[in-house]
Amino acid sequence: MKPTGTDPRILSLAAEVAKSPEQNVPVILLKLKEIINNVPLGSSELKKIKQDIYCYDLIQYCLLVLSQDCSRIQGGWTTISQLTQILSHCCVGLEPGEDSEEFYNDFLPSAAENFLVLGRRLQTCFINAVKGEEKDELLHCFQIVTESLLWLLGGHVQLIPNVLQSDHFLHLMQTDNVQIGAIVMTVLQSILQINSGDLLRIEGKALHSILDEVVFKLLSTPSPVIRSTTTKLLLLMAESHQEILILLRLSACYKGFRSLLNKQETGTEFSQELRQLLDLLSPEVYQEVEEQNQHQAACVIQAYWKGFQTRKRLKKLPSAVIALQRSFRAKQAKLLLKLNRQKEEEDLRLHLHLQRQRAMRLSRELQLSMLEIVHPGQVEKHNREMEEKSALIIQKHWRGYRERKNFRQQRPSLTEYKAAVTLQRAVLKFLAKCRKKKKLFAPWQGLQELTDARRVELKHQVDDYIKRHLGSQMSDVASRELHAQAQERLQHYFMGRALEERAQQHREALMAQISTNIEQLIKAPSLKEAEGREPELFLSRSRPVAAKAKQAHLTTLKHIQAPWWRKLGEEPGDEIDVPKDELSVELETLFIGGTKPP
Repeated sequence: MKPTGTDPRILSLAAEVAKSPEQNVPVILLKLKEIINNVPLGSSELKKIKQDIYCYDLIQYCLLVLSQDCSRIQGGWTTISQLTQILSHCCVGLEPGEDSEEFYNDFLPSAAENFLVLGRRLQTCFINAVKGEEKDELLHCFQIVTESLLWLLGGHVQLIPNVLQSDHFLHLMQTDNVQIGAIVMTVLQSILQINSGDLLRIEGKALHSILDEVVFKLLSTPSPVIRSTTTKLLLLMAESHQEILILLRLSACYKGFRSLLNKQETGTEFSQELRQLLDLLSPEVYQEVEEQNQHQAACVIQAYWKGFQTRKRLKKLPSAVIALQRSFRAKQAKLLLKLNRQKEEEDLRLHLHLQRQRAMRLSRELQLSMLEIVHPGQVEKHNREMEEKSALIIQKHWRGYRERKNFRQQRPSLTEYKAAVTLQRAVLKFLAKCRKKKKLFAPWQGLQELTDARRVELKHQVDDYIKRHLGSQMSDVASRELHAQAQERLQHYFMGRALEERAQQHREALMAQISTNIEQLIKAPSLKEAEGREPELFLSRSRPVAAKAKQAHLTTLKHIQAPWWRKLGEEPGDEIDVPKDELSVELETLFIGGTKPP
């Protein structure tokens, strides 16, 4: 299925590739480099462009071009090296979608293998070349191919074991050329820096071949560049994997390797890595003896254990053979049943397909026969009706799909809503129980309103009680007078209680007002010290307080104005009578208050 919203440049390029002859396709594919370079790295637009390139099989064309003869391609090795760059950049960060299994299992391993084959071809041409310019061009193309391979492995780490186990990669390492060898050693070092754990995932034969070639180049090549790279590479391999370090120390193949390393020139730029490698390869004597003893002890233990296991298996061999035969026959029966089921499913699928085709053919024939019967003027109307029915069917299926999708999306919220409703129901039941308990233990709140039936029942009970408990006989007139007296006394009591309550409330209000005025007067300053609005504190709205203040003031004046002989025999606590006429006061009357100065 082709994607929507495809870049028009890719569409035009795909159309041009489809229409152009085979020899012009590589040059046309180079236009992909300009399209990719114009988009910023890591953007969603670049991912979309890579998906479009993969969907229109432009990457597959690039892979096919890599396996063609270089002499038939315009631009030669330069064009092919640029196509490797395009291929690696398009594969890294690509999300193939539905074809992911084919892309990861078939396409990527084929691309890595073609890169290695192309590198071998470039290596052969470089060795056979005579001109210096041609050598430089081929070496540059070889570097581009190796960089493209590293870019591809950096984006898809699962390809590293395939590359390390490839015979083409081993042939590239076995070259005697200094420049090619330095590039290949650098590539191997970069691969191990990407993921050194994949080195132990390859087969033992391939691992030994790689290790042998690295050791050989370190000891035999005169190039300081290759020696430095191989030293760093061996140091990285030994530090990352203990198995390789033990192999270099104890294996008979590398016996004397440390002594040969000691003869290497010191003072070079890689002497530090060389010393570190020598330190790793030269453990103490007692450590080597201990490792050898442990190895021999482990071998003895394994030999005894394997012998015991073998003897035990030999004793159980007859029953094991019977069980093996039984399991094999059961497996064969299951396999045969599975094959029969697959055959039946295939037959059923084919039968359904034939039925569908037959039904479609019958429907077409029926339509043709209907068109033959229908008047020519009604054909357009008939076609319009069929289109409307088809549109309705499509809309029905689409709406069903959309509603099912919306329901699946709304299912979590619906579950939350149901949970909330359940919690609310439980809480409401709990609150209802609490209110019911409160009503049961609540105090008496009065009698409910009596119904007519209840009144009749109570009246019968009263009459029955009166019949059973006869009292003193009283005339109707006397009982009515007694009832009137009781009602009058009850009315008098209720009226008097209301007046008494109002009088009590009035007294409490006056006492509160008097207490407030007294508190203000106590806290107020004296008249000599009062300033501003402070004299307003001496104005009282309470008549009792004002009368008491005026009485105290007049008493003080009379005591001051009286002659001295009248003051004889008086004590400080004696009161002086003041006429009631002089005590008539009005609201907001000024009276003496405040504290006296010391």
